Formats: sequence, structure tokens, C-alpha cells
Amino acid sequence: MAKASKAPARSRAAPKLAKVGRGELLTLLDYVRYAVSRFNEAKLAFAHGTTDPVAEAAFLVCEGLHLHPDQFESFAQARITAAEGKTLLDLIHWRVTTRKPAAYLVNKIYMRGLPFYVDERVIVPRSFIGELLDSHFGGDGEVGSLIDDPAAVERVLDLCTGSGCLAILAAYHFPNAVVDAVDISKGALEVAARNVGDHGLDERITLHRGDLFAPLGEARYDLIITNPPYVDAEGMAALPPECRAEPKLAFDGGVDGLDVVRRILRDAPDHLTPEGGLICEIGRGRELVDEAFPELPLLWLDTEDSEGEVFWIAAADLG
Repeated sequence: MAKASKAPARSRAAPKLAKVGRGELLTLLDYVRYAVSRFNEAKLAFAHGTTDPVAEAAFLVCEGLHLHPDQFESFAQARITAAEGKTLLDLIHWRVTTRKPAAYLVNKIYMRGLPFYVDERVIVPRSFIGELLDSHFGGDGEVGSLIDDPAAVERVLDLCTGSGCLAILAAYHFPNAVVDAVDISKGALEVAARNVGDHGLDERITLHRGDLFAPLGEARYDLIITNPPYVDAEGMAALPPECRAEPKLAFDGGVDGLDVVRRILRDAPDHLTPEGGLICEIGRGRELVDEAFPELPLLWLDTEDSEGEVFWIAAADLG
């Protein structure tokens, strides 16, 4: 992850939203419908914790009203005060006119139901690895489990930690593990430190500043998790404005997207225990990865919203 980068100046004036008359929007649902219409009209992109305009609108409305997203249905027909309505309209306006991810506007994102602070020093978390920790690392003889006993995991490493969300989810999932989290960006680590403190995990998660494994010495881990930069040059040129508001270094994986992944696979064997393994998110680069590493028996893992975007490999298979 990287230092904050400013979104590029837009070539045309930001769109103006029509004024909303008094009493025209009354309930939470009214504001969600209005937001969805404006988002569709502006052709916004959604890839930052929400995947469609309805989910994004509900997220913004709930955050503007200090409600957890799970509470939306309970209050969908509740009326909004005039002051609250102004706050919501401002959020909707900012989302449309700035094209910044909604998470930056409210400084919050949820992963696996847990809240995390975010700002423009870090990429907005949306890794599939959080779901995979639950679905493939359960132990107790579960079908497809990659680690027999989560309680037996003693050391976990999160490379390119950014906001620290995966390190924190790993600390919750592996109750007896200490977690090291590494990032090259000072700003990202400041955000991660805030999240680690908010979750009360200062004694179990240690943050390190440096380039991948460089600050870790000869430490070895039962599990390495990483969501590194993996966007290729063509993809970088085509990023929507929302993604251009995020740190470039968090996306840029070089010409073919594999610059950082190659280094991780090269050095991971020196930092894994004999029974350990590596889980790595690579986006839509599976074909390139398979072509670049035909000798590696990579196990590709699917989630509810992805297919073949994350791989697992055991330490024994890395050599």
C-alpha cells in the first residue's frame, strides 16, 4: 500500500445535483432510492466494499445516520430529520461530484461485519481473503480446510497490509497466533496502527515498515497472507476515477501485473514453517500466473463473488 495520491483533475465541471424540495424525501428508503438514481445517472463505478448502486446507497445512508448496515431494514421506513437529510444529501453529492470511494467520504469500511477506519493513505479494503479465512481455514475436519487446527497456528504474516484489515481478521480467526504485518508506506501503517488499536490487538499484531520480507529477518510463519499490487499496465491505464483516488502503489504490479508476486513466491520459502503455506490474491491474472509458474501446484480458491482470483500453495510445494 502507499501514500495518498490525489485524484486527477477532471476535464469538465462536476455535475450538479437537482435541489430537493422540503418534504420530498422522508424515509431512509427514499434517500436510498434518490441516491441510486443519482449514482446511475452519473455512471459511477462500484468496487470498494459494495458492488452495486443499491448497496452503496444503503451504506452511505446508514453511515450518515450512524447506523450499522445490518440495521437498515429495521429503519427503512423511519423518517429523517431535516438536519439528517442535509447530511445525506451532502454525502450523495460528494460521491457523485468527487467520484471518490464512499469509504473515503465516511472514513469507514466493513469486512466480514467488522468496521475499519480508512482514508486516502490506503486502498479501500475489498479482499476476498477475509471470506476464505472463514471458508477454508476452519479445521475440525471440515471439507476443503487447508489448516487442520486454527488454534495451532502460532505465527501469521500479512504482507502489503495497508489498513491492517487482513492482519486483524487473521488475529481473530487464529486465536493463539501472533501476527506480523508489513507495508512499505508510512501513511498506510499509521492507518493500520489505528485499526489495530481500535480492535484492541496491539499485543498480538506488530507492524513493520519495509519492502516485503526485508524487515523480518529470518522469521518463519505458519501462514503468509498477502493481497499485493497486481494490476498490469493496461489495467492501470483503464482504472476508473474511483480507483485513481486510491494510492497508485497499491495497484501497480508492473507491465504484466506480476512484479511483486514473483518476489513473494521467490522469497516465501525462506519464511514459512515446513507445514505452513501462502495465500495470495491476484485478481484476474490467473492465466498469467499459471503460465509464469507452471511448475507450482497452485490451488485456486473461489468465494461467493470471485472465481480463481486467490491461490494457495503449501510450503512443501514451494521448495
